[in-house]
Amino acid sequence: MAAKLTTFSKFLITSAIVGAVGYGLYYVAKKTDLIPKKENSESLSDVGDAEVIKVGVVTWGGYVGGQYFNGGFKASKESRYYKDYGILVEFIVDDDFNSSREKWKAGKIDVLWTTIDAFPTEVVGLAEYEPKIIFQADWSRGGDAIVVRRGINSVGDLRGKKIAVAQGTPSNTFLLWLLEANDMTVNDVKIINVASAIDAANTFRTNNVDAAVVWSPDDKDCVEKVPGSKILVNTKTATNIIADVFFVKKKYLEKNEKALKALVEGWLKGAAEINSSEDIKKEAAKMLAKNLPGDFPEEFTLNAINNARLCTYGDNLNFFGLNDSYNGVTGEQLYTKMGAQYEKIGLAPASRPPYREIVYSGIIKQINLTGATHSAEGAAEFSKVTEEDKNKTAISSKKVSITFPTGSYKLDENAKYIIDISFLEIAKTFANARIRIEGNTDNTGNPEANRQLSLKRAQAVADYLIKEHGFDPNRFIIVGNGSDKPIADNATEEGRAKNRRTEFQLLN
Repeated sequence: MAAKLTTFSKFLITSAIVGAVGYGLYYVAKKTDLIPKKENSESLSDVGDAEVIKVGVVTWGGYVGGQYFNGGFKASKESRYYKDYGILVEFIVDDDFNSSREKWKAGKIDVLWTTIDAFPTEVVGLAEYEPKIIFQADWSRGGDAIVVRRGINSVGDLRGKKIAVAQGTPSNTFLLWLLEANDMTVNDVKIINVASAIDAANTFRTNNVDAAVVWSPDDKDCVEKVPGSKILVNTKTATNIIADVFFVKKKYLEKNEKALKALVEGWLKGAAEINSSEDIKKEAAKMLAKNLPGDFPEEFTLNAINNARLCTYGDNLNFFGLNDSYNGVTGEQLYTKMGAQYEKIGLAPASRPPYREIVYSGIIKQINLTGATHSAEGAAEFSKVTEEDKNKTAISSKKVSITFPTGSYKLDENAKYIIDISFLEIAKTFANARIRIEGNTDNTGNPEANRQLSLKRAQAVADYLIKEHGFDPNRFIIVGNGSDKPIADNATEEGRAKNRRTEFQLLN
């Protein structure tokens, strides 16, 4: 005999049915996006309820530290990010610059790449979102290059020539630095503006320009396709010019700082592991080949990783100016200098924010990674100068007038100041280039005495850079020309003044 349901039992059954139906409708709505997700959830660090941190990247080996730590590009609970930190990370590849920015604005990408040198050209357009740079991923170390046609052997040979370059991009930055190292500006060459470095390479291959600033591996392909052409210089020599960094919206940072710290810390751990082991680097290259869109062989992805310095925790301390003993290139120096350079040529507005407003070093300050693998990159070391080195063709030559007392080779404080403002930045940014210092005099006095004096003056300049700025003594090639290489008429005082010069030449 069936028992009769009480009023309370009916209530419980009805409640259960209504609850089940309600939950079903909510589940369907969530799955079909009828209920929008919060763009900036505060629950990113909650294991089991973690939303995905979406990182926007391009086809480039310098971001492999985070991708390797994630075990690929897709968000996964098998990732070390999830197992170690309780966060989920997805890498979204978009090689279209404008498209990636629109996705970032719309919240489809949370953390996005840029380079600190070119950021002044775009930061004003992002101002309403208050972008904050939170860490450095890499330095370009071969990823960017300038290819030239037959007969061009130095930056000076580019005078009056047509150069294909994507303006307002890292390629443009690289070209501006090269021109400055040779006492030149964009007014001394003919700029052919193209949309990207890929287009620059295509323009060069069709023989429409004399030179182009391109990416690897297009640099090698250009040399293979254009007879007599060559790579003039790349960022293996110009080591500290192009720095990839990542930025977020200020509001996203404020709501998700703990999760972003986990993202950066894991990324830096991955970079340190790859840097310290060739086997791990090969494993990372294999992961890239599997995950990058397109058919990329492991040889390509391994070369892509080798074309970057994967930045460690120590590198980030240096980059953000958090290491008082560091005297190399910082993010602030690059942003400030290139902002002024781009403003001169109309590519960066004067209204751009100062460095302190576009950077947040708080995440790096919260991280504490110890051990040799997390240390900053050491200074470049040079072997002893050979006869071949002495006779190499210079990439560039910068002429600086340094005044010495008559018959003396002692540097005074003013002379040191001139060296610092005229050449020190170039020496630091082209950190893998040898430097040939040539002393020159006018034709007044005994030729042999002038030659010896010019040699001592060139050595005095090198000694100053070694002692005061810590450069490797083996980096310098010292030459005393005396009055043998005038650049002006010794018959006039103005000409003689120009001939009394010191030349700083960069060599590959």
